[in-house]
Amino acid sequence: MRDRAIPSSNIDLHYAHCSRKLERCKICGDMIPRKFSEEHFLNTHAPVSCSLCSETMEREILPIHKGENCPQRIVTCEFCEFPLPAIDLAEHQEVCGNRTELCLLCNRYIRLRERYNHESWCNGISDNTVGSSRDVRAAEREQGPPQGRQPQDFSRKRLLFTIAITGIAVLLGSLFFQRKTDTNQVH
Repeated sequence: MRDRAIPSSNIDLHYAHCSRKLERCKICGDMIPRKFSEEHFLNTHAPVSCSLCSETMEREILPIHKGENCPQRIVTCEFCEFPLPAIDLAEHQEVCGNRTELCLLCNRYIRLRERYNHESWCNGISDNTVGSSRDVRAAEREQGPPQGRQPQDFSRKRLLFTIAITGIAVLLGSLFFQRKTDTNQVH
């Protein structure tokens, strides 16, 4: 029965009825049934702490904070897809974006941060106006990319190898720790 017109002759009666049943939230101004006012406060306005950064805020803001604003939320580097806290992203991408990969069209080493712009205009013709770092790798460019292996493939294989080694180290460490715990319990 919301949003219905109330005849002016009944307005006083309506106001008295609503005043007994509803109350205005002091924080957001919404009209809440009196019996649900405490529940409304706890579910919407009660202060809560972010589990990631410990900042205190209203409960209804928490999901937006965790998804978009929390400095400790996990984000992904656009260059290497490594997950890390948002607060560390700019510093990481500053270093990561300066890494280079060989352009297979023009045989130039291109910074990862410049790769998309480069790919949009690269026509495969080598530009001899580039200086020092290009000269250092001249011999490699003349030979072309290594046969059978692309630079990106090498990075992926190296990443997978690192993950595998880390997994093995964690597994061995947990087995060692479990044996050490078992021997301590026997004695």
